[in-house]
Amino acid sequence: MRQSAAIILLVPLSILWGAGTGCGNDNPPPYNGAAEQTGQACANAAQCFPNVAPGALQGTAVCLTQVQNGYCTHTCQSDTDCCAVPGECLTAYPQVCSPYTSTSDKYCFLSCEDSDVQAAGYTDATLFCHTFANAAFTCKSSGGGSQNRKICMP
Repeated sequence: MRQSAAIILLVPLSILWGAGTGCGNDNPPPYNGAAEQTGQACANAAQCFPNVAPGALQGTAVCLTQVQNGYCTHTCQSDTDCCAVPGECLTAYPQVCSPYTSTSDKYCFLSCEDSDVQAAGYTDATLFCHTFANAAFTCKSSGGGSQNRKICMP
């Protein structure tokens, strides 16, 4: 009788555990469903930051359409402009403010700077991006000239 009671208790737990883990899929969410709003796929800026009150961002919402599948971000002047308002950032994933492709405009990006990678206990920045940003992202240069930063992008 004890054995059947244990089975009765374990079966519901195994079903709940299986439902919560995605049935063995340990990959981060797909690019168009990433956990963070910065870095989401987009076709236009209106699709970005739906959880933020209009006009509340510390900058202007932008969809970088030159990035494959688009990349939701917003303009910024410093790192503190990223994740500055309620609803903007959904995770504690680090973000940095950097020019993109040597333009004078700065944007918030998902960071893979050495200090962020090391603080998370990683030595491989691309693995860090795969784990914390998206499986389709790698760590690359923002192309921001002398203000270049290391960012996770597709």
